[in-house]
Order: sequence, then structure tokens, then C-alpha cells
Amino acid sequence: MLKSDTNMKIYTPVGRIILIAVLLYSGCITVVKKDTEILWDTYGVPHIFAGDYNQLFYAFGWAQMRNHGNLMLRLFGQARGQAAEYFGESYLISDQWVHTHNIPQRAAEWLDLQKPEFKQYFQSFTAGINDYAAQFPEKIDSDNKAILPIEPTDLLAHYQRVIIYHFVTNPRDTQFNPTSIRLDRGSNAWAIGPSKSASGNAMLIINPHLPWDDMFTWFEVQLNCKTLNVYGATLVGSPFIGIGFNDYLGWAHTNNVHDGQDLYKLVLADGGYKWGDDSKPFATRTVKLKVRESDAVLSEKELTIKESVHGPIVREDENHAYALRVVGLDQPYIFEQYLGMALAKNFDEFQKAASRLQNPFFTTMYADRDGRIMHLFGGRTPVRPAGDWNWLGTVPGDTPQTLWHETHTYTELPKVIDAKSGWLQNANDPPWTTTLPRELDRRDYPDYMSRNFMHFRAQRSARMAYEDDKITFNELLAYKMDTRMELADRLVDDLVEAAESSDDNFLHEAAAVLKKWDRCTDNESRGAVLFKEWVDAIGFYIDKPELFHSPWLEEDPMNTPVGIADITAGLAALRNAGNKVIDNHGKLDIAWGEVFRIIRDDVDLPANGGPGDPYGLFRVTGYRPIENNRYAAVGGDSFQAIIEFGDPLQAMASIGYGNASQEGSPHRTDQVKFYSQKKLRPLWRSRSEIESNLTLTEQF
Repeated sequence: MLKSDTNMKIYTPVGRIILIAVLLYSGCITVVKKDTEILWDTYGVPHIFAGDYNQLFYAFGWAQMRNHGNLMLRLFGQARGQAAEYFGESYLISDQWVHTHNIPQRAAEWLDLQKPEFKQYFQSFTAGINDYAAQFPEKIDSDNKAILPIEPTDLLAHYQRVIIYHFVTNPRDTQFNPTSIRLDRGSNAWAIGPSKSASGNAMLIINPHLPWDDMFTWFEVQLNCKTLNVYGATLVGSPFIGIGFNDYLGWAHTNNVHDGQDLYKLVLADGGYKWGDDSKPFATRTVKLKVRESDAVLSEKELTIKESVHGPIVREDENHAYALRVVGLDQPYIFEQYLGMALAKNFDEFQKAASRLQNPFFTTMYADRDGRIMHLFGGRTPVRPAGDWNWLGTVPGDTPQTLWHETHTYTELPKVIDAKSGWLQNANDPPWTTTLPRELDRRDYPDYMSRNFMHFRAQRSARMAYEDDKITFNELLAYKMDTRMELADRLVDDLVEAAESSDDNFLHEAAAVLKKWDRCTDNESRGAVLFKEWVDAIGFYIDKPELFHSPWLEEDPMNTPVGIADITAGLAALRNAGNKVIDNHGKLDIAWGEVFRIIRDDVDLPANGGPGDPYGLFRVTGYRPIENNRYAAVGGDSFQAIIEFGDPLQAMASIGYGNASQEGSPHRTDQVKFYSQKKLRPLWRSRSEIESNLTLTEQF
């Protein structure tokens, strides 16, 4: 076990001399070589060099605490289901969610299943967390100190809470019918093969879209140990690289368009629920939750949890109860899988690790220096008895016929390896359109495997890759930052023509703005605000075919839908949208970046990009309304990276909101400028590069 300086005793000079003399005489003195280092670069990225994995994970835990200590402790407190005890009654719903799904108990069970060396890795990671908190208590908020010490079970509980219970499912979906794919959390990813690459080297885009805070916060890091040299990002609180690359290969994840949850509607009967021709009683358990009151006194509330054969009851009314069944509860080896992926040196080694499917949710995009590329429709999809995508809604729970017990194996999942087209993309669309011409036929898979659509962001993604015969590294960066609205290319020409043909001078003014607009959402794009206001008024979503002149066609997925079905309604909406823009901003051609901002601490800069759909924006930025009819960015592009697997490897990346959340850290805001300017930073991976851009060295 590594010991931090926290455990060192301080001696007076005389006492130190006497102690050294005694130790030398007894032969007990040992010179300890500090062979673990954290080299912190100028953007707050830790580059960890360690002699063994226990030292590596110790330093990894320490590094996360330095940049995200208070956030991480709060997340662990929530994962324990004790947040109301630490922070007050506003967290009681969070605790109820955690205990309803038995996360703390399952975390303990998962820990028991780990191999001895991985148990030790978890212990080392948490030791780094605890030692940092002990050495720098002034950095820890007073409310968070009660959460210490962190235990290995906290890591597994945190993973379950985030990935299974906020990605696979989430509290919101269980209170309503989960009939739509969530588009506020997503990702883009590309893999470019040698035939499509100008250099002949494979290339990769890593581009998750998540909220910029809380459990979705990314932490950028490089890990070096023995044969491991991996660079990438992890969600705060996790001891493994979630998305990244090494000298040989890289991988990205996107939110999967799959259904890994089912909400079963049970008919209440005889104190239990109907089950076939009979009825069954609910299993029950009770948890006592402590709640911190305003005067710091703890009260106690009792939570009774009911379960059916399907899973825990998450909602109940007079005649029905709703039970949630999710995938991922019997996949405890996620950390082992991801270490295997990070250590892989070729496609076969990576596939061996990834095929374990210990991550129940994400798709995987892959590229390597041998020119291999892959898109895997990953995660865990239940083997359902029959049916189609309607499983995403509420499922009858009164019959054994709808209860599933297994998930599809790796070989049964859709995947494209070494696409003939030379390119693969995913923008949270189903796997059928990962490349064009298609190499997957959805009819070869169960109807419930995924939906059949291609929203406008995915169409924009595919168009950029499809229309460029040979993509350079600089072009890859430009595509990554592309802010053109695909929807505008389908509708603006019709709208402008109709507005110009009208006898309404105000519509003529609006048409002139839209005609001059570059159809992008860059800082200085003028017309984008007006177009967005118009689209929002009508609601041009791809699943509303009646609004388009021509609907989406499976045989032409990248060019449909197109045109405006009701041009009269379209012109009326344009007049209303124009008046609203003038009322809010004073002019029709207000620049996008004047309205949409990136604000963090004392930094306030123009933003670019916007919600991916229905606008068809590849550069995703989500916003919340603020004063003066403006909007502030709160999510979207987060850890962004592009990699070319040449000799030497070339890579650029950035986290737009910075690599730290701790108050007072300069790394809370030092990368905001890159987001505003649509830039990435060159990455420093060699020791000489890192040492040339060094701000702090820590040794253990």
C-alpha cells in the first residue's frame, strides 16, 4: 500500500539526527524510491507515470480529487443512498431511487466477485482519494467531509447509479411511458479507414454530448504503467478510461438507440399482482433513511420497497403497479474489460475485451494503426419473446410470456467491421445507417433490436463523410466543428421563395436575412436565430412527416424528408418568428453568438452550435435561458478528440468547460476560449512534450 506524505512525522533537527543514527546502526533504514509521478500540464491534465498498477490507480484517485474533489465526494454520497443524510431533504428522492434499485447491496456483491488484483486496484484508487482529502482538508467542503473515507464499494455503486440508472434507464422515464429516445444526451463518433483517408492512416472522432456538470463531468488524463500508455477521459469518480486511445488504437462511445429497460404494468390483485391465471405476492424490504434537517439534526424516514418477478416497483396507482427491469445487473466486470481495451495492441485484442459486453449501454466506434475500423451496436439488449420497438413503451406484466431472462450475445449484435465505403459514423442513429451504401440489413435482426430512422444530425454526419473522397486530418477537425444546419438545406429555399413572392414587406425582410445566412450557427452567423425561432414554432421533427412535402424514406435516408407541406402556415410562422426576434433582440439579423453564450465563472464568450435536432447540427451545444433573452451553454460537446493513427500518431482534444470543477482552479475556464473559437489543443503525450508544458510535479 502506498503511503502519502500525510503519514510522515515531523521531527526536530536533533531528533532527526538521533533517529537516523539509530536506524543506520540497526540496519533498518531503507531508501524509498518515489517512482510514481503526476506531471500536471498547463491545462490541468495529469500525466501519470507509475511502476505498477496499484501505484497508478492510487495516483489516479489522487489526481481526480485535486481537480474534482468536492464533486466526486458528493457523487459518492449519492451513490451510497445517503445524500439526504449529508446534504438535506432535497436529496431524499435521489436516495429513494438508489435504494429502490438496491445499488449499495449490489455494489458489495460485485466487489466480492472481483479478482484479487482488481480488488486491490479499487483499494489503491480510494486510498489516493482519502489521502488527498487528509492532506488537504481545506480543499474539502464541510458538508462533504462526513462522506469520507471512500471505500471500493462506492466506486461500484457510483458506476451502477450513473451507467445503469441514468443511461440505460433514469428516474424520469419510470414516471412516464418511456416512448422516446432521449436526445439531450448523445454523441457523435467517426471511424475513417485507409481508403477514405488522404494519408492512408485510419482516423477517429471522439465526441460525446453530455451535460457539463454533475455525474456527466469528464476528466482528461494520461495513464502510463509498464505496457499501458492510454490517453482519454473518464467520467468523474471512475477508475478507468472510458473513451480514449493508445499508441495502437482508439475507441469512442455513443449513446445507443437500444432498449435495455422495460416498464411492466402489473394488475393489482389479492394484495399482490396477477400472474397468468393466478396471483403472486410482492416481495418487500424496508430501508431506513436519515435526513439532515435545517438545524443539522437527523430525522429518520422509512422506505418500503416492493418487488415483483420483473424488478422493483417504481410507480403505483389504485389498480396498477409498474415494475422496472433493466439490463446490466449481472455484468460486474466493467473495470476489467476497460483495462483490457486500453492494453490492446490490435483489433483482435480489443475485440476480445469489448466482446465481454460488461458495459450495458454504449455503442463503440473503433480505429487502429493497422487500418481496421468498426462500429459495434454494443450494450445489452434483452432477448425478447416477440414484438417490435413497442417494447420501449409500457409492457403487460400479468403474463410470463413478456418476461425476458437473457440478453443478446456479442455475435448476435449488429456491427460493421472494415466498411467497404471506408467510413463509419454514428450520431445516435440506429446501426443501419452507420455507413452508406448500407452494409447492415435491419431485417436480419429482431424488430425490437433498434428503431428505423435517421434524424437530421445523423444525416449531416453521414453527408460530410460520404461527400469527401479523401479526408485529411485538418478536414476531420473542420467536420468535427461543423455548425451547418442540415434542416436549413431542406427548407430555406422553399421558404425564401415563398416569402419573396408574397406582398408582405416584412416577409421580404425576413427572406433577405435567410438568403444571406450561411446556414451555420457560428458566432457571427446572422439568420440562424430567426430560422431556429421559425423551426421551433412549427416543430419540424423527422417523426412528423405531415409537416414535410416529402417524408423520410428508408431507401433515401440521407436526403429526406424535404420541403414544406403547408407553405401558408410556414409564412405565418415566419412572420411570428420575425416579430419575436425583433422584440427580443432588436433586429432580425442578430448574430448567433450575441444570443447564445458560453458563461463560466467570470468568462462570457459567444457560443456556436446548438441542439442537434431537429436542426441537424453536428456541433451540439445545449442551452438554458438567462437574462436579456440570451442563452447560456450547459451541455453538448464535452471531451472532444480527433486522432490519426500514423507514425507518429497525431491527436488533438479539448474539454470545453475545462478539466477541473474545484472552486478557484484556473482549469475551470482555461479551455472555454477553444470552444468559442471552434479549436482543439494538440495533445502532449511524450515525457519531453509534457515537461515542456509543465506546471506541477507530484511524486509518491
